[in-house]
Amino acid sequence: QVQLVESGGGLVQAGGSLRLSCAASGRSFSNYVMGWFRPAPGKEREFVAAISWLSGGRTYYADSVKGRFTISRDNAKNAVFLQMNSLKPEDTATYYCAARVRYDSDDASNYNYWGQGTQVTVSS
Repeated sequence: QVQLVESGGGLVQAGGSLRLSCAASGRSFSNYVMGWFRPAPGKEREFVAAISWLSGGRTYYADSVKGRFTISRDNAKNAVFLQMNSLKPEDTATYYCAARVRYDSDDASNYNYWGQGTQVTVSS
């Protein structure tokens, strides 16, 4: 069982940056693939980024955030981060941290554990 708590959301102007954090409790955090998702028109949860459980953490990004967002993890601290730069108004959303065991995935339906979300608002 994994419990996830996001933080770091807020209000920022277009072009600005935010760093989201997700703190995980439970055992064997290093065995979990971690992802970030957000709602989108027609989708309850749209893929944003994911990072593998493997040492070195292979990363994956949605095309819409590639080059602007960076996902990372600190297994010693049971935490995953999403550094968001060059933010755009269309990035405004509630961002959810999610976890699943072992296998990399960009499909929200494959993730078993979810946080409550943190709101990001980007003003133009």
